[in-house]
Amino acid sequence: MTIGYSLRVAMSVAIVAMADAKTANPDIEDYGWDQVQKNLVLSSFFWGYVITQVPSGYIAGIWSGQKLLSIGMLLCGILNIVTPIVTSRWDLPAVLVCRIGMGLTQACLLPCVQTLLSKWAPPSERARLGTFAYAGAQFGTVITMPISGFLAMSSLGWPSIFYIFGTLAILWSMVFLYFGADSPAEHRNISQKERMFIEKSLRTTENENESNQKLRIPWKEMFTSLPMWALMIVHCGQNWGYWTLLTEMPSYMTGVMKNIEKSGVFSALPYLAMWILSFPISWLADYSLKKGASRGSVRKTCNTVAHWGPAIALACMSIVPTDDYTWAVVILTLAVGLNAGSLCGYQINHIDLSPNFAGTMMSITNCFATITAIIAPLICGLIVTDETNVYQWNIVFYVSAAIFFLGNLIFMIWGKGEVQWWNDPEEVEARRQKRDGDVRNKRT
Repeated sequence: MTIGYSLRVAMSVAIVAMADAKTANPDIEDYGWDQVQKNLVLSSFFWGYVITQVPSGYIAGIWSGQKLLSIGMLLCGILNIVTPIVTSRWDLPAVLVCRIGMGLTQACLLPCVQTLLSKWAPPSERARLGTFAYAGAQFGTVITMPISGFLAMSSLGWPSIFYIFGTLAILWSMVFLYFGADSPAEHRNISQKERMFIEKSLRTTENENESNQKLRIPWKEMFTSLPMWALMIVHCGQNWGYWTLLTEMPSYMTGVMKNIEKSGVFSALPYLAMWILSFPISWLADYSLKKGASRGSVRKTCNTVAHWGPAIALACMSIVPTDDYTWAVVILTLAVGLNAGSLCGYQINHIDLSPNFAGTMMSITNCFATITAIIAPLICGLIVTDETNVYQWNIVFYVSAAIFFLGNLIFMIWGKGEVQWWNDPEEVEARRQKRDGDVRNKRT
């Protein structure tokens, strides 16, 4: 997750220097892109990302999440390295092709992580282990933004951003391909005691099917499930707010502070807060379950903190003094930091609803959510015609606040924390046979 988000986030900082070298190292080539073109580049990653989401979840389920993730990240790292080389020759079309390709190859990230967690994380430790894995996204953001800012200012310039993070992705993929495993049963070094503990806890608590790689996916039942739709909508709300802030914050900071080095540092602060807060929130979530709280109420409480807290914070951006941006940094840090609750809110809820098909569910909800991630920067580009205009940025924050609020409201009303009946393949088959029998009897 850390490496994956580093490859995504680095472009948010690098593109400022790629469009105008005077903001970083004036000796390095730039391309003079305007705001619309920059937002086109920032959204292009998701054009490829949305296409292979569902296929990635399906392949991870029937083949191997570990191998698919290793191969996907390897190809993504290679494309990242070649980005500055081809861009210097073919300009905007080249960088768009590379970013679309990176989206295609990295689409497996969340479905594979979700599939692996469903095999590795006992329910009593799910919030902590899931948060530890997913918090890699914030950690990657935290380290990438300031490092990218410093690299852009250095003598090596913005191309070094792509070379360094691309190389890290290639190295990681090789390590994970060798040391990773799809399940405890396939791990080289796990003890028999730990393996039995994990497998027993999953079977007894979740009715986990040991051969779920061969299960027939209940597509119709999944798409007619209200909790699934609530999960999909709240995931879309999360992506709109999160990716609007993630992709646009460096431009906001640069526009108001006139310094790309500060842009990287201050843009990373909110994600540092989110990463730090994710650990106590996940511990409290598991502790609440241990003390008897229902899984649904814990997930909804965490998600309410994650979405309504930032909604209130973003709505307050309009009262920030225009001559003092300290409060803007504080409010944005609070807005993103509280979003840590989403890691043990909606994000882990996929496994709650269906441990057998968690990876497939994540690929479906993330597919729809990725569409919002494509639209959000483009809408932002239409609203913000002048990056130094604080009032235009406030409109962006208001829209994000409203979407955060409405998405979580739907999750509060229709979301669930219990395993759904369609997780059990025998139950699905029995209901299908009964339905078919009723249809035949009616025709007779």
